[in-house]
Amino acid sequence: MKFHLLTIFPGFFDGPFRYGVVARAGVEVHIHDLRDWTNDPHRTVDDRPFGGGEGMVLKPEPIFAAVETIWPERHEKQKVILLSAQGRRFSQQIARELLENEELLLICGRYEGVDERVAEHLADDELSIGDYVLSGGELAAAVIVDTIARLLPGVVGNSDSTVNESFERGILDCPQWTRPAEFRGWKAPEILLGGNHAEIRKWRQQAAMEKTTRLRPDLLARLAK
Repeated sequence: MKFHLLTIFPGFFDGPFRYGVVARAGVEVHIHDLRDWTNDPHRTVDDRPFGGGEGMVLKPEPIFAAVETIWPERHEKQKVILLSAQGRRFSQQIARELLENEELLLICGRYEGVDERVAEHLADDELSIGDYVLSGGELAAAVIVDTIARLLPGVVGNSDSTVNESFERGILDCPQWTRPAEFRGWKAPEILLGGNHAEIRKWRQQAAMEKTTRLRPDLLARLAK
């Protein structure tokens, strides 16, 4: 799979993609500097918003020029994703949907946002990684690339890891323990130390439901709809 990241801070990604699953996933990650598609001496990518207000907005011209240069002709397996606080919330389900594509081009928003014509006429989707505001879309892009890359075949050592983890079944994963069986007087659940795998599976399902109820009741409410 191939990713294109359009950003005004190309050096940002030197760290996130040097380690972990992205480094060994066999995916292609191409970083594009948005300023390469500007035509003025100052390499201007932003301007004040119409109607007034605080901050600056990314201009449409360099973004359209960049995408149309990277993909002169776009086919259905190539998707443009705008990253912004106004986008729909990214999830594990969306990650699996995006995995069906051959290439993704992620536009990293900045400042007070991006000219709305990018969302309306260029991007196939607009995504946010959570209900908070980042200073830019670079962190969100790194999160999305990592989430999708680890779903690719052979990237995670145990393929069941990406099936039986949090959010795949609509609830959180079960809590986990490892050696030592007792640490500072706190013991791992006795059932996990035995060899009855059927009982362990049943216990883990119940423990996952209990943890979801305690920490993410919104997930259970969503399942009930």
